Amino acid sequence: MTEDADHRVLGMRLQPFGSQPPDARTRAIWAELSDLPILQPWMGIATVASVLTQAISASSYLTGLIVRDPARLARSLGTSPGAHLDALIAKLTADMAAVSSLAQGMATLRVFKSEVALLCALADLGRVWPVMTVTRALSLAADAALQSAVRLLFRLAHQRGEWTPGDGSRPELGSGYVVIAMGKYGAFELNYSSDIDLIVFYDPELSGVKPGLEVPEFFVRLTRDLVRLMSERTADGYVFRCDLRLRPDAGATQIALSIDAALHYYETVGQNWERAALIKARAVAGDIARGQAFLIELSPFIWRKYLDFAAIADVHAMKRQIHAHRGFGGIGVAGHDVKLGPGGIREIEFFVQTQQLIAGGRQSTLRSAETLTALELLRSHGWISGTVVAELAAAYQFLRTIEHRAQMVADEQTHAIPKDQHALATFARFAGYDTVDAFSRDVTKVLSTVQGHYSRLFEAAPQLTAGSANMVLAGEADDPATLSALDGMGFAQPSQVLATVRGWHHGRYRSMRSPRSRERLTEVQARLIEALSQTADPGQALANFDRFLADLPSGIQLFALLRTKPGLLQLLADIMGSAPRLARILSRRRRLFDAVLDPSAFGTLPTSAVYDRLLSDGVPRDTDFETVLDAARIVGSEQAFLIGVRTLAGTLPPGDAGAAYAALADSVIAALHTRIAEDMEQVHGRFPDSGAVVVAMGKLGGREMTATSDLDLIVIYDAPAAALTGEQLSDGAKPLAAPVYYARLTQRLVAALSAPTTEGTLYAVDLRLRPSGQKGPLATSLPSFVAYQAAEAWTWEHMALTRARVISGPPALRVRVEAAISETLRRPRDAAKISSDVREMRTRMVKERSSADIWDLKYVRGGVVDVEFIIQYLQLVHASAHPAVLTSNTRSAVCELAAAGLVTAPDADALRAAIRLYANLVGLLRLMSDGPFHAVSAPQGLKQRLTLLAGQPDFSSLESHIRETLDRMHGLFDRIVHGQ
Repeated sequence: MTEDADHRVLGMRLQPFGSQPPDARTRAIWAELSDLPILQPWMGIATVASVLTQAISASSYLTGLIVRDPARLARSLGTSPGAHLDALIAKLTADMAAVSSLAQGMATLRVFKSEVALLCALADLGRVWPVMTVTRALSLAADAALQSAVRLLFRLAHQRGEWTPGDGSRPELGSGYVVIAMGKYGAFELNYSSDIDLIVFYDPELSGVKPGLEVPEFFVRLTRDLVRLMSERTADGYVFRCDLRLRPDAGATQIALSIDAALHYYETVGQNWERAALIKARAVAGDIARGQAFLIELSPFIWRKYLDFAAIADVHAMKRQIHAHRGFGGIGVAGHDVKLGPGGIREIEFFVQTQQLIAGGRQSTLRSAETLTALELLRSHGWISGTVVAELAAAYQFLRTIEHRAQMVADEQTHAIPKDQHALATFARFAGYDTVDAFSRDVTKVLSTVQGHYSRLFEAAPQLTAGSANMVLAGEADDPATLSALDGMGFAQPSQVLATVRGWHHGRYRSMRSPRSRERLTEVQARLIEALSQTADPGQALANFDRFLADLPSGIQLFALLRTKPGLLQLLADIMGSAPRLARILSRRRRLFDAVLDPSAFGTLPTSAVYDRLLSDGVPRDTDFETVLDAARIVGSEQAFLIGVRTLAGTLPPGDAGAAYAALADSVIAALHTRIAEDMEQVHGRFPDSGAVVVAMGKLGGREMTATSDLDLIVIYDAPAAALTGEQLSDGAKPLAAPVYYARLTQRLVAALSAPTTEGTLYAVDLRLRPSGQKGPLATSLPSFVAYQAAEAWTWEHMALTRARVISGPPALRVRVEAAISETLRRPRDAAKISSDVREMRTRMVKERSSADIWDLKYVRGGVVDVEFIIQYLQLVHASAHPAVLTSNTRSAVCELAAAGLVTAPDADALRAAIRLYANLVGLLRLMSDGPFHAVSAPQGLKQRLTLLAGQPDFSSLESHIRETLDRMHGLFDRIVHGQ
């Protein structure tokens, strides 16, 4: 072959390949090749020598293609690249027609791809083809491979009797099976080592599937085989890696979808990024005619004639999301990603696509898939200047060339310039530069030019990110920089975060099916994710919010509120991530969120009178009992939720929330007790001068409840003596003896408080503190109660009785029961015996519930139990002389004991400080944590809240403070109760 012929094949411009001498490895390989007769005619031609030297020096992949089959190199050099590509495609079509198995098909396709890969590399390196011709050649090769593979699969299905073709030689025609190319492939812009982005659809109405076979299953299986044919690596390599993640709702759909399902998806929940992606869509294999018709049907979705402001804002958001790739760093060279980094290929593509989306609905001539053509069309329609087109077009071709060089090195889908200085020098020569400095100057200039034009696009768009949360949260794939950012924000599974957000955008929930909801979501999603990341458990916060969103009827109002009220957004995030109990309640009863929106939600804490009025208004009197129960649950759960929200928001200290929870419980119990008593009278009548009271015990009695406290209750009743013995029955239609009457009343009250209804449950109820415990009757008569306390009750029962508080029932009976309790507690005591009983009980508890964990604040030595025992011991011992100490609230009791001189001022201060610390910590933990607190595994956000609440500088200091308090209280217990 003459040198002129060589120039025709491999180009005239030799200078871009640099002038550095080849290294020893390259010279050795070149020497071996020079001995081969089939290549000897080329050895003296300078152009060929330059190209091959550069390929062997820089690319292990190209070296392998050359060395493994030198004849393949000779074939590539022996004719013009265009003619050789045509010949390779024709040969593939003929060879695949003779294939009789998948294995043969895989081998044939891979031989074809190797030939094409070497041909395109040589034509690219030799400048015979401009870079966009190279991308078209690669795209045409992909078309040929897919078309022949699909034809083979249908032919094999026909041979198995699973498919009846219309045309035996071309069984895919009229099949309704469509392979759509997306992205660069769809635009004939495939890069050297690119994946091919595909979406596969089928039309079941056109299907020739054998009767009895499931049509969806057939096409899904066929698609799996297609991916295997193209992507699976064998000894011969692979053809093209297939990426099917651009299909509708990829996380929840099969790899082949019916066309009807796809049309419904795009028309209802299609995303703006999908509109942008579909600009480049092209039917490439299978029933191409049906695919083209399908894309025409999709045209109204892609090209909207009119865009409202919210849709335009969403387009702007897409641009800003891609712009978030500045997380790669600033303009650079070593390690710079020429596709996704600042000033890269993606910015040029998005520069074009966003403007096409906005104007293409009205100006159909702008609807070009090819980037350079679209740039020129935008110029011709006055959208951009000629200077911008010239600079971006030149930059695009330059960057695509650099991208190809990066991928030719090892046939990897990389877009990054090497970081290592030696590798960078080799790469610069591979790109046609003598020095790294010269290469760097050109790269920096191009990137800066692109970034400048891109940054000026939609400069006036509103900011949709918050703080550091500049992330790509939508789109077809996970953005590496966003994954890294989410990991740094505390999300243990960043990919799941993005999958969840994509699910919202795909309209998987009823609340997200309207375009306006998704547009509103776009406006707040970055700030929402950032707010969730600042909670005690970011991952759980996201899961809880996702569950909440799943139950909402509509998301428009929610996201509009979150956009205008950042404080509300943070509060909602706190609920979801820091208070799992509140989050579950909110997810099950979404109307509670309306209560948070009430302006009074964070005002003055409601009093008992307010709770009484709310229950009176909310619990109708003239209705059935089930309705009453539901209404009580609505009011009770809403108000308990608001107490928790106030605590979480910091407007109500956890230790003070106990009184609010107790006031609410008092009102609920009183309302239900009143209604049940009325119902009992209607059915069973009543007794003269009788009634029942409910006595609160434990945390309720002491007004020290937490969000999860049970209700410790005792029901005490009184009636005439004959009624108590059963000689006198109630005067109703269904008369009962008093013990049975009040036992049933108690059962109904317990059920009313604890039984689940459609509105959930209110409280768990514990009656074990009644006289004789579980062995005693559910309701106790007043004479029996007095007698039991006088003669049979243990010391621990009298200790428990110090917390007793009568909360509902007839006023006269309330006074009598309160007097009976006071009289019991004011009896003179033997201090030594009380001390012995308290110590014995505490020792037994230590054996049964021994704990060395300082966070087991109730049972650890020096914890809540020791403090309560100290105070109850002092109350029992001194109540006869100082009845004022008999207050059911622990903190109030300390004040009364100090005022009476029964504890020293330092001891009283220490007790109050311990009570406040324990109440705050336990109250917050019950609100924010479902189970036991384990400091090692606890979320950092929860530790920070506990630390701040206790006024400590860090968590380590908090734990030291707790240990010191526990030691002080343990010592105080020994000194006061033991007398040591």
